[in-house]
Amino acid sequence: MAHPSILAQQSVSALDASLDVAGVRLRNRVVLAPMSGVSDGPFRAIADAYGAGMVVSEMIASAQLAEGEHNAVQRTQRVGTGPFVIQLAGREARWMAEGARIAEASGADIIDINMGCPARKVTGGSSGSALMRDLDHALTLIEATVEAVQVPVALKMRLGWDDESLNAPELARRAENAGVQLLTVHGRTRCQFFKGQADWEKISAVKSVVSVPVIANGDICTGADITKALALSGADAVMIGRGAYGAPWAAGAAAEGASDPGAMPDGVGEIVEGHFEAMLEYYGPFLGVRNARKHLGWYVTRAHGDGETGRHWRQRLCQSDDVVEVRRNIRSCFNNLERIAA
Repeated sequence: MAHPSILAQQSVSALDASLDVAGVRLRNRVVLAPMSGVSDGPFRAIADAYGAGMVVSEMIASAQLAEGEHNAVQRTQRVGTGPFVIQLAGREARWMAEGARIAEASGADIIDINMGCPARKVTGGSSGSALMRDLDHALTLIEATVEAVQVPVALKMRLGWDDESLNAPELARRAENAGVQLLTVHGRTRCQFFKGQADWEKISAVKSVVSVPVIANGDICTGADITKALALSGADAVMIGRGAYGAPWAAGAAAEGASDPGAMPDGVGEIVEGHFEAMLEYYGPFLGVRNARKHLGWYVTRAHGDGETGRHWRQRLCQSDDVVEVRRNIRSCFNNLERIAA
């Protein structure tokens, strides 16, 4: 076997290569993660425009989607031209099947099943990563989803519930046998939440027992992270999540080999302003200005840091309900940044 550093060089150099998932072709091997409250339509649109290999919706409760709940339906809206994945969560096979059918009809290229979310409000309802505690039940959801649609079905998981039950390889093997065509593994257990460091090497245990593509996830922010994650996991691709906060272009930049995918590109002021306007259109002015605040705060932190200047601009951008005022401050904040950079 080749030395890990050689494998990493080969993998990184191939990040811009496409990846086939049961006939759906990812344009490269860096994927935008599903992130509740983050990877909504406006955010995905930017990520897609800047070359993400694939974008994934926010997690959608399958029962709410089947019942036509507005927020759930809104999350299924397709944006961009690249492959689009709709991620579903649930604990009942009938709702997973119905949600999958609706997602397919909404234009999803792939349906992803969430068995990785660690949030208590999700696991407390026996969804997300709680399903890794009962693989027999988890398989009923997988089988119902696969049988309900013609598009490929994917599965996102963690290493296990805790350090005493690292059963991701077993779930992966059974999921592949049930028809799952793509696997994503976050290199932590549920009980770790987001603490400590993702263990990319443990993902290799999943890769070794399946033939479908595997995506490595967790703490992947920089080019160096990608190199190490691919070398240790043997994965076919990587997924960027929190590393894209305030940098929706990060997945595309990483696929092009950027050492710091989160670094602000030229014309960032136009990106931020366009993102804000898209949020207003997507949610309406009242919710749009509020939902934009976390994004504006992340953009400011990337541009100006956590010091006095950053605090000044976060206050001006994130504490006003006046759309005109926020719009004016966005221009001042980021146009000034570009003049300084010049």
